[in-house]
Order: sequence, then structure tokens, then C-alpha cells
Amino acid sequence: MKQTEIAVVDYGMGNLRSVSKALEHVAPNAHVIVTSEAEHILNASHVVFPGQGAMPDCMRELDSRGLRDAVTQSYKTKPFLGICIGLQMLFEQSEEGNVPGLGLLKGSVKRFATEYMMDANGGKLKVPHMGWNQVTQQKNTHPLWHNIADNARFYYVHSYYVQPEDNTIIAGYSEYPKRFTSAVATNNVFAVQFHPEKSAAAGLQLLSNFVGWDGKI
Repeated sequence: MKQTEIAVVDYGMGNLRSVSKALEHVAPNAHVIVTSEAEHILNASHVVFPGQGAMPDCMRELDSRGLRDAVTQSYKTKPFLGICIGLQMLFEQSEEGNVPGLGLLKGSVKRFATEYMMDANGGKLKVPHMGWNQVTQQKNTHPLWHNIADNARFYYVHSYYVQPEDNTIIAGYSEYPKRFTSAVATNNVFAVQFHPEKSAAAGLQLLSNFVGWDGKI
């Protein structure tokens, strides 16, 4: 049986060590490589597309390293997991710097609106949204939700969220304080706003599910 090779896309934005170490933990027999080489990404069986920082910087660095085509082809052809800005970059446009994304999914990236940042008691909510929050599953039969309880808590650090045009791709949502999309799923692609590598048992289960996923629903 061919060894599972997982490429973690490195385009210079963020510390990817926690992602790679979490993958190595859940898949000790897989080959996990953090790479900025298009050839490695295209040859991998699974691709993880993480990111942190500002959207304009992420898009610029992705292009400066010549990785746009490799990411796009992987998105279309193999099990693909987007994390945080790796979710946001899949969409058409972001309010952060008014920058275009990859345009692989229809929709936009919005900033949490200041006027709505109040909790049920009238207290002010901070932006970025940072810390643990529940994820309510849509598409709860999806393979990546296997053995993860509905409303399990995951760890977030973000000021922007995705707003898909097609609500049928929404695989999970959270509330802060209004409902926002926290996961999307379509064909061989699953992408999340939270950080599974920082989300304890539920996050490790999601990564384990991804490693064992053949990209089919």
C-alpha cells in the first residue's frame, strides 16, 4: 500500500510546526512534509492549506512563491484541508485590504461588524474572536465529523469570517454573537475557520479523519 504523503503548504505566513506536529501525532505512519515546492504539493496524496496573518500578505506571498497553481490543482483533485486564512483564501474577495482571493468558492470574507459586538448581557465582545467556541455541525454525516460530537468546542483566532454564496456548502457554524460560517465542505474539500491543531481531542480527531479520508463524501 502506498504511504500517505501529506503536504502542508508553506508560503511564508505563520508557524506551521504545530500543524505538522499534530498531523504526525495522529498519523505516525504517514509522511508529513512542510513544503514551499509546487512539485511536492502536486505529488502529495493529501494537502493541508493553513495560514495566519493578513489576507493581502498571504495572497502576495502565495503568488511570489509560485504556488497558486499547485494549490488550485490540489483543491480540484485530492483530499484538501483549509485552515483559518487557508479557508478565507478560497473565496472571491476579502474586506481585509479589499483583496481578491483564489476564487475557488463563490462568496466573500467579512470583518466582524463593530455594531454587533455585544453579548447577551450587553457586554462588549472583542475582535479578534479569540478562544474556544462551539461548532454546530451541518452535513453531520461528513467523514471529517466522524467521532466528533455536535457542538464540540474548537479554538479560534480571527477577525474575519467567510460568507458563502451557496449555503449548501456550509458544514458548520459558530456564534459570535451572530451566526457565522466556521466550516465548509464540497466534493474533496473541507475547510475550517478554527485551528484543529490547537483544539485538543476534537481537533486531533478531525485531523485524523482527514488523513484517512479518500476525498469522497
